[in-house]
Amino acid sequence: MPTLADLQTPLVVIDAPALQRNIARMAEAAAAGGKRLRPHGKTHKSGWIARQQVAAGAIGMTCAKPGEAEVFAAAGIDDIRIAYPISPTYAPRVLSLMDGVRLSTIVDDLGVAQGWSDAMAAAGRRLEVLVKIDVGTHRCGVDPTQRDAIGFIETVSRMPGLDLRGLLSHAGHSYGASSLDHVRDIAGAEAAMMQELVAGCAARGVLLEEVSVGSTPTARLSAGLPGITELRPGNYVFHDRTQVGLGVVEWQDCALRVHASVTSFPAPDRLVLDCGSKVLSSDGARGFAGAATGFGVVLGPDGQPDPGLVIERLSEEHGVVRVTGPTRLRIGDRVTVIPNHACVVANLSNGYTVVEGETVVETQKVEARGLVN
Repeated sequence: MPTLADLQTPLVVIDAPALQRNIARMAEAAAAGGKRLRPHGKTHKSGWIARQQVAAGAIGMTCAKPGEAEVFAAAGIDDIRIAYPISPTYAPRVLSLMDGVRLSTIVDDLGVAQGWSDAMAAAGRRLEVLVKIDVGTHRCGVDPTQRDAIGFIETVSRMPGLDLRGLLSHAGHSYGASSLDHVRDIAGAEAAMMQELVAGCAARGVLLEEVSVGSTPTARLSAGLPGITELRPGNYVFHDRTQVGLGVVEWQDCALRVHASVTSFPAPDRLVLDCGSKVLSSDGARGFAGAATGFGVVLGPDGQPDPGLVIERLSEEHGVVRVTGPTRLRIGDRVTVIPNHACVVANLSNGYTVVEGETVVETQKVEARGLVN
């Protein structure tokens, strides 16, 4: 079988043993906490990986776009949740998906919810929905500190054509946490807010069966908290520099890596890799563990970050590395880079090179890459 050295760079590589460990650990954490696991497929956009997650115990998949849902349905996933406030103009595609899979989505606006109600009533169908709750990320969702969230939920529960399943949230602000204790506090506050809403709705006769939360930094903590029924982490399947920076994992847990080559060494303090923004993305690093500088981490021979190399600039095809100390690297040498944000790298790639050690065991397409609707 070929080895990585036989292939040209840059390569988006999946370490198969690390991938399998990540999938198993999250499935085990969810099961131990009595939670259902519905991973977010926007991270990997791959039917091949989605099937592995379901085989390990996931009940289905989460996605962000109807196009992703269509890809996962074609891959054999039969329970799909679109955790994104999609417009009722997508009704024909949603109705088509509902013919083959159990489908649900979210609402956070009464006008949009009414639009879905009208579309489903006209088609003689019922669409499962959850109300999106803003637990602190302040992106989308009903913010209970600013609006009558219980009144909103009660109104949606009465709309024909809709089957209100429960509440859904995303503690995305956990990515800005300053410590592990801060992450724990965010997870606890999310669970408490959701429990309070469920109780308030029950007092008005609106019974909610599902409370779905999703964030890789908080997922294992949320698994042990009461009042939650479902976890929707996404990045955990790969992990990346940000997850290491947040203290969630170690470098060896990062399953998605970029293999690149030194293409130029124009000055003693500067070398260039063949992985620019079209491979690594221009997303910055986040986290409180270590300095969050540069556009990815170059690993040394020991599998730990090389402290003398910082990817300080990206153009489309160039990764410009500042050299701050002695280096073994020369033009033509190869390096392994842990990207800042694995989800974006996956979406930029046509396929994955799957390896065990240095041996290439297979290649896999990224079927849902680049989908915008």
